[in-house]
Formats: sequence, C-alpha cells, structure tokens
Amino acid sequence: QVQLVESGGGLVQAGGSLRLSCAASGRTFSSYAMGWFRQAPGKEREFVAAIGGVLAAHTARYADSAKGRLTISRDNAKNTVYLQMNSLKPEDTAVYYCAASTNWRNPSDDRRTYDYWGQGTQVTVSS
Repeated sequence: QVQLVESGGGLVQAGGSLRLSCAASGRTFSSYAMGWFRQAPGKEREFVAAIGGVLAAHTARYADSAKGRLTISRDNAKNTVYLQMNSLKPEDTAVYYCAASTNWRNPSDDRRTYDYWGQGTQVTVSS
C-alpha cells in the first residue's frame, strides 16, 4: 500500500510560480514511476508530467502544455516528488494529483499505469 499526500497548491497570479510536493510512503519509492495529472472543472483528468523509477534513470516526460514551464523532479531520500511550475497561466487552474506506479518503471502519460493516487491539491491562477 502506498499513500500519497500532495501539498503546495494555492492561488497565484498569472506569470507566477508554485512548487507542488507529493510525499509518498513505501520502502521502494525510488523504483516507482511517479506522475502528475490535473483536472479542471468539467474536464477529464489529463497528464502533466512524469518521472521514471531508478531503472529508467529517472527520465522525465511532459505534456506539450507543460514543456518549458513545468519541471518534475524527485528526492528519493525524502520519498518526495515535486512539480515546479513557472510562468503560470489561468488555463493551468485545476486540481493537481500525484500518482505512483509500483509496476511501471518508465514515465507514463497513461492514467491506467498508475495504481495509487493522492487526494489532490488545488491550483488557481488568476488573470
């Protein structure tokens, strides 16, 4: 069983920055592929960024909307994955979810590869 707890969301003006954190339980965190997804009101949950486990050399993968503005990283010593968000836009407003895949080493944009999810943290970007 893996528990994920997100933090760091909030209200920010357009052009601003936020850093989301996701603290995970589990003894083999470094082997998990980790992902960030988001869901805006009335829309489906969509992929934002993912980072592979240690056997995938912690390679990262991004949605086109995230490239150049958002950066995913992880600290295996702290069992934590981060999402640094810069140059935020109103369309980034959503609930952001952290996800863990205990069976998939590569960074994946497919929700079905993730077997644990956090409760979500709200990000609101005002214009």
